[in-house]
Amino acid sequence: MILVFGGTTEGRKAVEVLEESGSLYYYSTRSDGQQIELVNGVHLTGGMDGSQMIAFCREHDIKLIVDAAHPFAEELHKTVAAVATELNIPVIRYDRIYPPHDEDLVWCKDYDAAICQLEKQGIKRLLALTGVNTIGKLRSYWEQHECWFRILNRRDSQKLAYQSQFPEDHLVYYETDDTSTLIRDLHPDAIITKESGLSGGFTEKVEAARQAGIKVFVIERPIWPPKFFAKQSGKAERGGLYKVNGPHGLRRAVEQQLPEFFPLHSGLTTGTCATAAAVAATKKLLYDEMPAEVPVILPDGETIHVPVGYGNGYAYCIKKAGDDPDVTDGIEIRVSIEFSDEFEICGGEGVGRFTLPGFDFPPGEAAINKGPRRMLKANLSPLIIHHSPLRVTINVPGGEEIARKTFNPRLGIEGGISIIGVSGIVKPFSEEAFIDSIRKCMEVAKAAFFAERSGIAERFHHSPHVVINSGSKSERFVRARYPDLPAQAFVEYGNYIGETLKIAHELEIPNITLGVMLGKAVKLADGHLDTHSKKSVMDKAFIAQMLDEAHLTPFISRLPSITLARELWDILDEPTQQKETFARVVIGHCEEHCRPLVPKASLTILLIDDEGHIYEG
Repeated sequence: MILVFGGTTEGRKAVEVLEESGSLYYYSTRSDGQQIELVNGVHLTGGMDGSQMIAFCREHDIKLIVDAAHPFAEELHKTVAAVATELNIPVIRYDRIYPPHDEDLVWCKDYDAAICQLEKQGIKRLLALTGVNTIGKLRSYWEQHECWFRILNRRDSQKLAYQSQFPEDHLVYYETDDTSTLIRDLHPDAIITKESGLSGGFTEKVEAARQAGIKVFVIERPIWPPKFFAKQSGKAERGGLYKVNGPHGLRRAVEQQLPEFFPLHSGLTTGTCATAAAVAATKKLLYDEMPAEVPVILPDGETIHVPVGYGNGYAYCIKKAGDDPDVTDGIEIRVSIEFSDEFEICGGEGVGRFTLPGFDFPPGEAAINKGPRRMLKANLSPLIIHHSPLRVTINVPGGEEIARKTFNPRLGIEGGISIIGVSGIVKPFSEEAFIDSIRKCMEVAKAAFFAERSGIAERFHHSPHVVINSGSKSERFVRARYPDLPAQAFVEYGNYIGETLKIAHELEIPNITLGVMLGKAVKLADGHLDTHSKKSVMDKAFIAQMLDEAHLTPFISRLPSITLARELWDILDEPTQQKETFARVVIGHCEEHCRPLVPKASLTILLIDDEGHIYEG
């Protein structure tokens, strides 16, 4: 069982992650002010002291604590650390992402130090953005100088301000004006704020002050109990602190510390693995360091820690796909680093090359997409700032053979696998990842259509025709109907018929053929644009309605005997006309739901039976 301390943006994100598991957990906030919807979690309100927290953990068999509370909630952090130590429970600290310390800001260890700096620098008018609980800590300043405090427009916050005897006419509220407007209206000499991280609006506050040309005083965030910093996320030992600063890192840490919580585990993209290996190789080359794991900044800005290893002249990372069915699971991604005249990213052994248009880079380039390239540059730039540019070469032993089991040959990527990854993390059976692959296939088909009549594009005959189908079986049958279309014109939609048609519309594909077998067709006809068994089931009552529309009412009595939709072909007697009549009704209903998604395209729907016979409306 997991106990989460929240009440923050990070708390809400933690809930989103944990809800994906379907498992029970507890979410604790100091007050009930934060409205958050929990399906699998139990919301607790009211603070806990050490003895109460210990009692709760024992009573509810808490195996893991997630501290997603505010970075300045020092007492809670200390209590969590003490309780975790006594009960030997691991803690995941879900921290914020903090920008680096800019030298033009005035950094203060605490409020006493801030008051000294304010006095020293002659600040007479101050806008305090540190919250209502800090009014007392700055008393000696505001009793002598003009000061405004921005607080939440809530009764409890107003009550605390009044109890502090702070002048009511110098209270301003979050809901009234933003920082820039307050600075413009109040004309302070400076603002004071906490180091609250990106999610706390720190960057926006600082930028508003800079635009106004006034000073910024910052209260530095407190450090978590130091003894917990011995461990980072990515290690599997029990006990201690595992720091994360984003949802992907949180899920990975939970999977490592409490494997049974998520029924399916996440993995890493090839792009993340290549980046980790590149960071390790760079550290070895430039600093003679060989850490067992390295930090990798993901595209969303969060940092995860990835295990790495070292070989003769390279570093490597073993790709772990989690529970996603990925043929690249377990492959070794190697990176070698050498000095160069400019920063370069190259593909070596086992990394494919683009041979067709429609990708991030032209034919002939290594199949390393924009996302991983950006990750590599973002992660390596801080390491090489005082060094010569580097050439990064990615190698994947056995990559060419593995690639034959992927979509790469069809997409026109030859010689190896692709280095890909938008988020850097692979969610098990990820809808997002599958839909992304559909989009890429459609983009390749479109690019082939619009390509110049020259070179490799000639073989596409400039076909404006894309055929979408559910999988290899239906594609095999429908290919025979369109023998002149190239492989790139056939795109698998799996279960995502609606999403595929929406992508076709966005890409302005002019002619679309939808091949569908009866099992998915009866669901589509009933309005289910996602035909996965978890999202939709065969509705025998609706099938009976379609049989009635086809004037095949006598066959309705046979419906109770079938368990699979394809058995409908068996209960329909010869002649073939009966099947054709029923097929036209099914296709007609499918068209009702599909045509609105591609209003500008020509759409043909083909219904395919198990023997390969094709029916058209």
